[in-house]
Amino acid sequence: MTKSPVYILAIESSCDDTAAAVLMDNKVLSNVVARQSVHEEYGGVVPELASRAHQQNIVPVIDVALKKARVEKAQISAVAFTQGPGLMGSLLVGSSFAKSLAMALNVPLIAVNHMHAHILAHFIDEENYDKPEFPFLAMTISGGHTQIVRVDSFFDMTIIGETTDDAVGEAFDKSAKILGLPYPGGPLVDKYAQTGNPKAYPFTKPKVDGLDFSFSGLKTQILYFIQKNVAQDPDFIEKNIEDICASIQYTIIQILMDKLKMAVKETGIKQVAIGGGVSANSGIRNTLKEAEQKYGWKTFIPKFEYTTDNAAMIGIVGYHKFLENQFNDASVVSKARIEF
Repeated sequence: MTKSPVYILAIESSCDDTAAAVLMDNKVLSNVVARQSVHEEYGGVVPELASRAHQQNIVPVIDVALKKARVEKAQISAVAFTQGPGLMGSLLVGSSFAKSLAMALNVPLIAVNHMHAHILAHFIDEENYDKPEFPFLAMTISGGHTQIVRVDSFFDMTIIGETTDDAVGEAFDKSAKILGLPYPGGPLVDKYAQTGNPKAYPFTKPKVDGLDFSFSGLKTQILYFIQKNVAQDPDFIEKNIEDICASIQYTIIQILMDKLKMAVKETGIKQVAIGGGVSANSGIRNTLKEAEQKYGWKTFIPKFEYTTDNAAMIGIVGYHKFLENQFNDASVVSKARIEF
């Protein structure tokens, strides 16, 4: 007897992207994201503007996701949504809509931890993509998080290292801002770095015990370095932008890799997966691929569309929770900070 497919409608609204996806079991049928350009002139995400834009975008985004998937609302098995972490106003738009929709369709509601989703995105069924085997190490790197996580099963995860201050994505974006690059600056640092000399300007790596990270000192170091050199030559940034970006990126990658190597040594686990927006960075992706040859690791790098905030990753967690009947009722609350 053939079992009926499970159709998950997933909603992601943790920050400034409104996203919806439809999954049939662990396959993505549609994955739609509406990006918000309103924040560019402010040099960062403005929470109030983000939540207003979510209210405008959520209905058309879900409508497009269903149409692209060619799935009717009556076929939906469950509605999954991002519970947190994220911006409270943004999260509330997604959770309120998800609750109402689940109630109207009389289907289960599934709350998803955004950080779990970045990790479990590796289990989306994609052609020519190997899935990690348990246990594996996951490094989640984004604008708000930098973590090394031991993953023993779909819902048994332990943070073994994390940032003590700023996230790696913030280090990239703040460095870009110091250089006068527009928001979001992280991808621009990556772009310039590709044609620069990564060892042109050596920056000191912070000394942090164990598997934890720190990026605030590096940001300050970059600021003073730029101020000093611009004082001597007002055109310093313009003349050396590629080398500056390459040196910043190289230092950040070395900080991440040092901790990852330490985590592999301590745990004995040589399967390493990355996730989160910063995992789109070409330098990090290339360095991780090199680690396979250099250290004998098996590495897992997600497709670009599953690195930044998206609803497909919420949907894959929703699917595995559906299989285990891990449902929520309408009393479930959004959380800006959430237990891992």
